[in-house]
Amino acid sequence: QVQLVESGGGLVQPGGSLRLSCAASGSIFSIYTMGWYRQAPGKQRELVAFITSGGSTNYVDSVKGRFTISRDNAKNTGYLQMNSLKPEDTAVYYCNLKKIVVGHDYWGQGTQVTVSS
Repeated sequence: QVQLVESGGGLVQPGGSLRLSCAASGSIFSIYTMGWYRQAPGKQRELVAFITSGGSTNYVDSVKGRFTISRDNAKNTGYLQMNSLKPEDTAVYYCNLKKIVVGHDYWGQGTQVTVSS
């Protein structure tokens, strides 16, 4: 069983930056694809970015050039660096670890990000 704990959320002004962290325990972090999702009030949860076990990354178009996903396998931790934040980035952000071939799909509890002046 894998436990995920997100941190780093908060209130920031438009144009500001935040770095989210996702600390994993209980399994071999490096074998999983790690993703960051977000869910705004009244909207469906959406995939923001993911990074594979091999280090390949992908982003939703709305955050390309502003957000950077990374991972430190030695620390069992993943990150989402968010720059040039916009009010529409306001949401609860969730960390996910996934390895479909073995049926593993783990979620953190979420961290609130609010972008407002």
